[in-house]
Amino acid sequence: GAPCPQWPYCRKRCSYCNFNTYVVPAADEAAVRACLVRETRTLLRLGRVQSVTSVFFGGGTPSLASPATITAVLEAAAEAAHLPDGAEVTLEANPSSAGTPRLAGFRAAGINRLSIGVQVRVGLPRPSPCGPPCPPAATVLSPQSLDDAELRLLGREHTAAEARGAVEVARGLFPGRTSIDLIFGLPGQSRGAWARGLEAALGLCDDHVSLYQLTLERGTALAAQVSGGALPTPPQDLLADMYLTACTMLVAKGFWHYEVSNFARKGALSTHNLSYWRAEQYIGVGPGAHGRFVPWGEGGRSREARVQTLEPDAWMREVQSRGHGTRRRVVLSPLEQLEEVLALGLRTDEGVTHERWGRFSPHLSLEAAFGAPGEAEALQEQGWLVLDGG
Repeated sequence: GAPCPQWPYCRKRCSYCNFNTYVVPAADEAAVRACLVRETRTLLRLGRVQSVTSVFFGGGTPSLASPATITAVLEAAAEAAHLPDGAEVTLEANPSSAGTPRLAGFRAAGINRLSIGVQVRVGLPRPSPCGPPCPPAATVLSPQSLDDAELRLLGREHTAAEARGAVEVARGLFPGRTSIDLIFGLPGQSRGAWARGLEAALGLCDDHVSLYQLTLERGTALAAQVSGGALPTPPQDLLADMYLTACTMLVAKGFWHYEVSNFARKGALSTHNLSYWRAEQYIGVGPGAHGRFVPWGEGGRSREARVQTLEPDAWMREVQSRGHGTRRRVVLSPLEQLEEVLALGLRTDEGVTHERWGRFSPHLSLEAAFGAPGEAEALQEQGWLVLDGG
């Protein structure tokens, strides 16, 4: 079992974000901590989890929580199930809340891997007479710089200097276990500037890199700017070129491209994220968290998709009254489970193993599903699908 505790609060909402996040003057951390602890215990016992394989603190901005909250949740997980000493325990961190004392506190609390959201220099272009306004600081920045102008476009709270400093501190405290998240495909971004920015980012951190193509989500500030014509729409072919350029660069620098968006050097891959892609059990804890597990503790026999109540105060009331805040639970049909096994497994370089498929489909083998004539055979002939002994 892999618990995924969510801290729902942020200091500021980024312009591209449509996650379940809340900006409040002051969160009642003691109350949230107590509810995270209680829900962790409840759901681990509900899933009859024997051993915790990994823990991932996401958000929101979990680095805004105090190390005491991290400690409390990990202690709750260790009480409800076995938490091995070497289990991967990741914290997502925002550079503005990732100073040395704070990160050292998280390490002492039990965090052993850090995932930092930074952003690389993109060289926003000079505006044409009918083009978008250019944020003011996009001009005289060296290639080694992260770009403050781009950070403002994204509505990020931290500065470029804070991002560089946070990564340097993190690598000192979590050597070989620091990951950086990079976004590409911003309005006005060029492939060359993206490549230069990626090169600069790799100078800061070469353990693990996650690449995310910017999605313009309806209802976000950035999407409104693009749909209103204030910013250009990124061309799809350019986005594909940016992705392939990054893949080529990273592999050339010794990264293992182990998942569509994820790259690791020297074995620094994320075991927690692999649990998603391998369709293993994971337990969402906190407002809006998602989970996939079998609720053996209440007589369940089938894998369920679960979503916790979105709004933090409502979620806390539910946890206080019944031990957990699960708002929606759907029993996944055998077909839905197989679709997830395939859709997630085919994101990885290991693919879907016969053994994993067999756990979800004891009666229909991979060969039977894909070896028959038809579309699958055509995909094999074209080299898009490989069906072998593994």
